[in-house]
Amino acid sequence: MNYQTFPSRTKLDRTIEVEQFDEIIKAIADGKYSWACILTLRSAGYNPLDYVPYRTYNRQLKENEDDNPQNSV
Repeated sequence: MNYQTFPSRTKLDRTIEVEQFDEIIKAIADGKYSWACILTLRSAGYNPLDYVPYRTYNRQLKENEDDNPQNSV
């Protein structure tokens, strides 16, 4: 029996910075689970829109714009 192995699509070379991890923990502690999910996906190098509905993503950005230094100008 032959098995084909495919290269992993995970991004193992990417690590989450301490500041990003603290922000994720803070969101969880505040009960902002959708926001924590978005932050986790971003920190891991994924596009949250591939996993979270656009309306949810957009609402989370608006609700958390004060907590989101990435979107600050």
